[in-house]
Amino acid sequence: MKKLFFHVPVIVLSTTLTLVSCNTSKNANTNLPVDIANRPVDEDSQKYEQAQLDGLKASIQSEVSGEKCTDVSEWAFAPMGEKPCGGPQQYIAYPKKIETAFLQRVNDYTDKVRAFNEKYNIVSDCVPITPPASLKCIHGKVRLITPDPN
Repeated sequence: MKKLFFHVPVIVLSTTLTLVSCNTSKNANTNLPVDIANRPVDEDSQKYEQAQLDGLKASIQSEVSGEKCTDVSEWAFAPMGEKPCGGPQQYIAYPKKIETAFLQRVNDYTDKVRAFNEKYNIVSDCVPITPPASLKCIHGKVRLITPDPN
């Protein structure tokens, strides 16, 4: 009988500890950090700001991509964006009829890119982008013609 009184509490204690330890291991994962890829993007993050710049750039490019080119004299081009080393990221053609509003948007984009580059210490290849020599209308679309480097 003494053995029974000794074995029952030991069995109950062992069972209790086993159940508690199993439950503890289930909840242990809730304290782990969330994967950064699943973290919501906040407005102060580089990824968020890059997405905003990409959206603005796409909006500017789409504004002129729908314009039909029939007379090249009605078109001009402007530098757009800024490389961290200086100089434009690219050149963009636009119809002169929307010049004032369009250049304001391009300059706003360039200022935001400059601030982004400074804020996050962005580096680039520092290869200068050659300005276009001229514009041509090809199949209703304007094309920037760059000089031959040779």
